[in-house]
Amino acid sequence: MECCRRRATPGTPLLFLAFLLLSSRTARSEEDREGLWDAWGPWSECSRTCGGGASYSLRRCLSSKSCEGRNIRYRTCSNVDCPPEAGDFRAQQCSAHNDVKYHGQFYEWLPVSNDPDNPCSLKCQAKGTSLIVELAPKVLDGTRCYTESLDMCISGLCQIVGCDHQLGSTVKEDNCGVCNGDGSTCRLVRGQYKSQLSATKLDDTVVAIPYGSRHIRLVLKGPDHLYLETKTLQGTKGENSLSSTGTFLVDNSTVDFQKLPDKEILRMAGPLTADFIIKIHDSGPADSTVQFIFYQPIIHRWRETDFFPCSATCGGGYQLTSAECYDLRSSRVVADQYCHYYPENIKPKPKLQECNLDPCPARWEATPWTACSSSCGGGIQSRAVSCVEEDIQGHVTSVEEWKCMYTPKMPIVRPCNIFDCPKWLAQEWSPCTVTCGQGLRYRVVLCIDHRGMHTGGCSAKTKPHIKEECIIPTPCYKPREKLPVEAKLPWFKQAQELEEGAAVSEEPSFIPEAWSACTVTCGVGTQMRVVRCQVLLSFSQSVADLPVDECEGPKPASQRACYAGPCNGEIAEFHPDNADGLLGDLQDLDELYDWEYEGFTKCSESCGGGVQEAVVSCLNKQTRELADENLCVTSRRPPQLLKSCNLDPCPARWEIGKWSPCSLTCGVGLQTRDVVCSHLLSREMNEVVVLADELCHHPKPSTVQACNRFNCPPAWYPAQWQLCSRTCGGGVQKRDVLCKQRMADGSFLELPETFCSASKPTSQQECKKDDCPSEWLLSDWSECSVSCGEGTQTRSAICRRVLKTGASTVVNSTLCPPLPFSSSIRPCMLATCARPGRPSTKHSPHIAAARNIYIQTRRQRKLHFVVGGFAYLLPKTTVVLRCPTRRFRKPLITWEKDGQHSISSAHVTVAPFGYLKIHRLKPSDAGIYTCSAGPAREQFVIKLIGGNRKLVARPLSLWSEEEEALPVRKANPKEVLQTHKHQNGIFSNGSKAEKRGLTADPGNRYDDIVSRLLEQGGWPGELLASWEVQDSAERNASLEEDPNTEQALLHLPFTMVAEQKRLDDILRNLSQQPEELRDLYSKHLVAQLAQDIFRSHLENQDMLHKPSEQRFPPVAIPPRKHVSSFSSSLRSSSGEAGSGSRRPHRKPTILRKISAAQQLSASEVVTHLGQTVALASGTLSVLLHCEAVGNPRPTIHWTKNGEPVQFSDRILLQPDDSLQILAPVEADVGFYTCNATNALGYDSVSIAVTLAGKPLVKTSRMTVLNTEKPAVMVDIGGTIRTVQGVNVTINCQVAGVPEAEVTWFRNKSKLASPQQLHEGSLLLANVSFSDQGLYSCRAANLHGEQTEGTQLLILDPPQVPTQLEDIRALLLATGPNLPSVLMTPLGTQLVLDPGNSALLGCPIKGHPTPNITWFQNGRPIATAPGLTHHIWGAGQILRVANLSGGPQGEFSCLAQNEAGTLMQKASLVIQDYWWSVDRLATCSASCGNRGVHQPRLRCLLNTTEVDPEHCAGKPRPAVQPVACNRRDCPARWMVTSWSACTRSCGGGVQTRRVTCQKLKASGISTPVSNDMCTQLAKRPVDTQACNQELCVEWAFSSWGQCNGPCIGPRLAVQHRQVFCQTRDGITLPSEQCSALPRPVSTQNCWSEACSVHWRVSLWTLCTATCGNYGFQSRRVECVHARTNKAVPEHLCSWGPRPANWQRCNITPCENTECRDTTRYCEKVRQLKLCQLGQFRSRCCGTCGKA
Repeated sequence: MECCRRRATPGTPLLFLAFLLLSSRTARSEEDREGLWDAWGPWSECSRTCGGGASYSLRRCLSSKSCEGRNIRYRTCSNVDCPPEAGDFRAQQCSAHNDVKYHGQFYEWLPVSNDPDNPCSLKCQAKGTSLIVELAPKVLDGTRCYTESLDMCISGLCQIVGCDHQLGSTVKEDNCGVCNGDGSTCRLVRGQYKSQLSATKLDDTVVAIPYGSRHIRLVLKGPDHLYLETKTLQGTKGENSLSSTGTFLVDNSTVDFQKLPDKEILRMAGPLTADFIIKIHDSGPADSTVQFIFYQPIIHRWRETDFFPCSATCGGGYQLTSAECYDLRSSRVVADQYCHYYPENIKPKPKLQECNLDPCPARWEATPWTACSSSCGGGIQSRAVSCVEEDIQGHVTSVEEWKCMYTPKMPIVRPCNIFDCPKWLAQEWSPCTVTCGQGLRYRVVLCIDHRGMHTGGCSAKTKPHIKEECIIPTPCYKPREKLPVEAKLPWFKQAQELEEGAAVSEEPSFIPEAWSACTVTCGVGTQMRVVRCQVLLSFSQSVADLPVDECEGPKPASQRACYAGPCNGEIAEFHPDNADGLLGDLQDLDELYDWEYEGFTKCSESCGGGVQEAVVSCLNKQTRELADENLCVTSRRPPQLLKSCNLDPCPARWEIGKWSPCSLTCGVGLQTRDVVCSHLLSREMNEVVVLADELCHHPKPSTVQACNRFNCPPAWYPAQWQLCSRTCGGGVQKRDVLCKQRMADGSFLELPETFCSASKPTSQQECKKDDCPSEWLLSDWSECSVSCGEGTQTRSAICRRVLKTGASTVVNSTLCPPLPFSSSIRPCMLATCARPGRPSTKHSPHIAAARNIYIQTRRQRKLHFVVGGFAYLLPKTTVVLRCPTRRFRKPLITWEKDGQHSISSAHVTVAPFGYLKIHRLKPSDAGIYTCSAGPAREQFVIKLIGGNRKLVARPLSLWSEEEEALPVRKANPKEVLQTHKHQNGIFSNGSKAEKRGLTADPGNRYDDIVSRLLEQGGWPGELLASWEVQDSAERNASLEEDPNTEQALLHLPFTMVAEQKRLDDILRNLSQQPEELRDLYSKHLVAQLAQDIFRSHLENQDMLHKPSEQRFPPVAIPPRKHVSSFSSSLRSSSGEAGSGSRRPHRKPTILRKISAAQQLSASEVVTHLGQTVALASGTLSVLLHCEAVGNPRPTIHWTKNGEPVQFSDRILLQPDDSLQILAPVEADVGFYTCNATNALGYDSVSIAVTLAGKPLVKTSRMTVLNTEKPAVMVDIGGTIRTVQGVNVTINCQVAGVPEAEVTWFRNKSKLASPQQLHEGSLLLANVSFSDQGLYSCRAANLHGEQTEGTQLLILDPPQVPTQLEDIRALLLATGPNLPSVLMTPLGTQLVLDPGNSALLGCPIKGHPTPNITWFQNGRPIATAPGLTHHIWGAGQILRVANLSGGPQGEFSCLAQNEAGTLMQKASLVIQDYWWSVDRLATCSASCGNRGVHQPRLRCLLNTTEVDPEHCAGKPRPAVQPVACNRRDCPARWMVTSWSACTRSCGGGVQTRRVTCQKLKASGISTPVSNDMCTQLAKRPVDTQACNQELCVEWAFSSWGQCNGPCIGPRLAVQHRQVFCQTRDGITLPSEQCSALPRPVSTQNCWSEACSVHWRVSLWTLCTATCGNYGFQSRRVECVHARTNKAVPEHLCSWGPRPANWQRCNITPCENTECRDTTRYCEKVRQLKLCQLGQFRSRCCGTCGKA
């Protein structure tokens, strides 16, 4: 080894050098490698706001080459739990693809979690299908890899995350749920339960698993069934039956349950959010077992407190910690025994540390105060004050005073003993000691200090005298003594004692000790005492002796004579003459025995004012011993002396009233009593004040108690009456009547009815005994009136009334309400009737209406019309109106006028053949007549023409016969009823509806045109005169009478006829013209209409008139001049556009021209705006004209379908602004709009270009949002989002040749009667939610159809719902015991206790559902500092927790959707506790010197008084009692305590002394005359009986013989009788003597018969030599000890009986040899039992030989 070591030595420096080079190169390369990187950048925002996300940081490479290492690093963030409503993060990423088509179809995607192959890819499953798709190669950073793991995906890779939320950490939770814990915060609980269920006990508790437990697993084996009961920390209880296999959420805890055929398995991962009680339900005869295991949290843990305050503020001190038991569930400190319950809990030991080690600054230090310079009346004390420093070792040294100047210097002088010095206070004089002549009177003189207490220290020189002479003016009748007699009243004795027993004070004074005993036992002797000069040292509170000359004043006597009574036992008589010689020094005493006061009795009351009586005794003056009262002179007995005592108010105590009578006579009732807290201020005035219960410190006595707790006899118990069976007409109501027995525990026992002996109350009674109102009684419908097709059914109706007796009676039909016509007749539909040759395809009735307008120009007797049109007629014309129907019976046709059913009358005839006849029209006949044939209805409007060719308005009432003549004669306008005022042409200044071509009343739509026809000059001039002839009353008789008149009217039609369609076209054309041109157009169109009517007169005449009427040839009528002027005016208006400077400014107007009908075959089409162009196969060119007027001149531009026209070599803009389309193709089809614009406005008109006449619909794809406007108008094709109550107009402008028919649909269903405007628009008035849907417009003609739709969505702005039950239930479910408040737009307020939590509800409704945002004091709730909050219930519930003191400000919720916003507010106010000082309303005493107002402190919460403990930490205000009622009291009776009873039983007497006393304001009580008290109150009694009960005692007989049962060796029991009796020997019940100790009635005694014991014999042989079956016995008997003979065994029962049988030879038998194991084997062999196996094995040897 040495060789080897030496050989290695030369190479060692080389190896070391190589190591240094290598290490330096490695360090440098690492340094270089890190130096190539820039510093790490800041961390990015977290990928998630909750639930655990990822954040990254980047760095860049500074080298031109690549850098080693990563340029990105990650960390976790936002590691807080997400709220429940946030949802799963992976599910959110899947749902983001819901609005993206997958393979042309939309799906709702659900997450697919826990993919073992690629957990970080986004795989989702289409809801309702098995389709699983990878929608993204990687999920967002922060997504969990697996649902039950914290590992998260970052950049598509699964990264390990520990329970500490750190990347790469492998830290796990322990079984207790503590991250990186050691399992010490919980305990493992495992056990087994075996069911013990029975028929009476079907359920039992298996185990209670507390809140917070984890990893629970239970397995039940057997037929029974598990179920759960829960109880949350808030006290909410729940139950779950666990009926099927699955995973359930029970009180926010996940429960996994498996139900198998032979067992049930229950798993809960935990932690549990409630207490779970696992129970078992009996389901089978066999028993079940349950094995359970779980980890139970240790909810009470020791917690180390912070260090207590330092023991010193400077210079070095120490401080300690402690340990407290902490409840983890309630987060509060509890008693230590809770933590001792868990052995795992080890209480931390206190820690000690030094503190405040900085040296103390200099401070002022003072010496003790000197003694006061005066003991009273004000003195001065002084002390020395110096500045000192103290080092860490505690050494104190004096320093300069400037070092202490940072605090004020303490005073060195102060006043002391500023109270008054004691003063002599003299009491009232006593009465004179004699009743005649000269005597003495006395008074007590006391030395009183400033507190009113009796003390020493008063100067003897200034003491007032205590006795003086008094003279009674009554003369005496026997010689009196020379000197006044001293009665030795108590005042003299008190004065002497007070003077002699002076207290030691700070002034030197003589202090005498007590007198010694008399030196003799009889006769005259001497008493001695010691008198010292002493002083009180105040600073040490000790007494010092001084020389005698230090004390001022005379020294009290230290020796006096005493007399111990006569020595011979006789009472000596004393005479004044020899008193000096006999008694010597006792010359001041008149008698040896005298009355004296011996203190006071005990106060009669402990508080509230009582009295004490002075005890008067007869004493030997020398020995101070009690003597017989006969030795003292009775007449000299001192007066009674009383004094007040215990005047302080009584403390608060409970005043208890008497129990009330029991509420029930049986079955446990209740008794109540009044218990109030009060205190007695003054017993004298009987003043009692009632106080709050908290002021009585003792527990409050019960105010309620149970009584009569015994079972009641069975009785009937009726229930409440049920509702009446009828509301009128006499009904019946019932109730249940049960026989029950109220038990002593308050419950009811239901019994059979036979148990109740009383008669059963009625269970049914009549009710509602009132007549019912009359009503219709309808029969059944009759059969249909036809056998096929459509008919009618009828039914009859009678008016009846149900009387209060229940009977029905038929009454007059006028007493019933009107019966609708539809109630008695209705149509019916059967199978279609077969028609030979032409089968019918339509089933419903049809009315063949004629759509014409009739204007009567000449009077005729009768005119015939068909329904469906309008007629403007002359008065007094008879009208026949026919209603031609198909597939309907004419007798069933009904007629109405203005909505009222028409019946036949003298004026109007309703014929059964389907027509209506009106005789001689009058103004009241004008109106709308309706013909109804089943569901088919048609109308006919009749208007009257009056004088001056004006339309007659309908009258308010029927015209009289005289008024009917007014219109036919030529009258002025006042006599004619006319309301139509034509203003400036047709439709000028009209309403919006009129401007669109409709009037408000459909019956008036043609009135303007007809009026214009009647009043303007549009008729041929040569026929106008004949019209006037028709209006003259003089020529009204007959046309046949005047041939000239008839000839003049030959060419005028009787009635003009025009088609409604022609007038509709006129109205439509006028509505499209500008307002300024409309009047010109109307004149032209009305004139043209008049000419067309005349030209077609002959053709139309045959339709209206009889065939017999003469026909006339057509008349050629030249056009009127104004027609040409109209066209010329148009030309002039368009030609003046260039000279606008001479005209006023006006906005653009496009001229609407009426061009000729278009030919489809034309190769070139030229048209004006407002028309439709149909492209044909030969169309080569289309020219669209657009002429506009305005000043300044308008600018023209063209659009197609809302987009600007793209001009090309095929689509050209002409110099006159016309648009030309060359070689039109299908792409050119659409709506072309000419837009004219200048500075004042714009105008636009469209023209449609269709393909071969195919329908075309003008559309708009825009979305219109409206929240404010009252009306919305859009072109079809877009979307309308609007609020309710808006009028919505959807324009469906169509084009086509021929004109396309427009049909409206809603949600693909045809609208029955759409409110269509002109040109196919749809008006939806006052829209609501019921109007929502897709509205479609279909345009159809011969060449095809086109459909466009508009979606109508109704918005509802946020508003407060009228019903708040839902949100209140949500608040209750969120926090059942938490205070809550609902927000309102005006604001509400909620007052809370400090530390409380609160729920704020934001009630809201709207469509779409509003989004809710919460604010506090105008700031978003998320940014509110120090506020703990949670948002639940889709944002409607805000919970704020642990609110501190002071106002919390205003909380607000902002709800907003597309339709608007709504802000609601609420304020939270935290109430606080504070002390309040209240003065009692009454004084503690009404008089005397003890009355005070005692202020009382109350703890208030706002203004409500609460328990004072709540104010424990609040500063208490200083309170001082205030004196009151310090005045003399009125005289009152004072009583002493009752004396002891003269007898203990059998009736005795006790007495007390009653005197009249007056309490002064000074506090001294003085006796006064009884008369003063008698005036105020009755004198109390001074004698009463006592101990009235009988005098009883226990008596007993002599002891009986000692022959009882034996209780031991020679011991028996003997008895005697014990009974209660009076002292006179009268026997009483034992209860009378229960208060006395009862003598024993049994005792032990010696008895020879009990001299017995048990005797046993020897054991017999064992029945077996081995095995387990051997036994042996012996004889046991009871024998007498002396005779040794057997006696009955019960005499030995006092001792245990010995056993007489036992097992033996319990040893295993050896199998090596076959031998017998019982001694009975010979018997076995004899009885041939060896064949049996059990005997053969026991008797192996014997049976073997056999």
